[in-house]
Amino acid sequence: MKLADLLRRIDEPLDIGQDVLSTRYQDGRASSVFYIKGLPMDGFRSAALSFIERVYGRDHTHYQQFTEHTAHTYQSSAESGLAILKAIRTEIAGGWLFTIRGLVAAEMFSDFLDMAQHLLDQGYKDPAAVVIGSVLEEHLRQLCVKHSIDIADPKGGKMIPRKADRLNSDLTKNETYTALDQKQITAWLGLRNDAAHGKYASYTEEQVKNYLAGVTEFMARVAP
Repeated sequence: MKLADLLRRIDEPLDIGQDVLSTRYQDGRASSVFYIKGLPMDGFRSAALSFIERVYGRDHTHYQQFTEHTAHTYQSSAESGLAILKAIRTEIAGGWLFTIRGLVAAEMFSDFLDMAQHLLDQGYKDPAAVVIGSVLEEHLRQLCVKHSIDIADPKGGKMIPRKADRLNSDLTKNETYTALDQKQITAWLGLRNDAAHGKYASYTEEQVKNYLAGVTEFMARVAP
């Protein structure tokens, strides 16, 4: 999903928040205090927190602040929620979300790929294959987050992470990369699975070297 699509997504809870403000009322006990209807506020809160969690995660300051400042049905609570969402929209529109996330991910991935190269240099092709596969899978997840593709599905009251093959398919359907890339990634994931399940004879050291080079090139070309 492109930046414009992400901005369009956040505009939805912003619009809901504006509608919530139109439900304000006074209960007659305190003339200076305005309240808003509970059900509309619940809808606004749910829509906003869903968006924030999907983009930033529950541990982010934005999620925590929105949760704290919208816990009541005061008019000021809705106004605080709107202010936080507007700040998030400005952040996304300015490109800060993708820039910061991309820099952190790139540094982390580089460290792990260096580790994989070191393992290969020492003759440990099997753990190297597992490390490369883990980096590739996380890269796919980062791409899904960037393009607002779900990375987990609800099951039994919990969110179950989607498997890498599903992410690969979803990213191809979203035209994040080509069908040719999809086929190559499927092969890479197969090599990773063989390594993780002890099928060490099914691939060679040379294939792992090519695997590392290919994943490195792919990640540089298709960045989150």
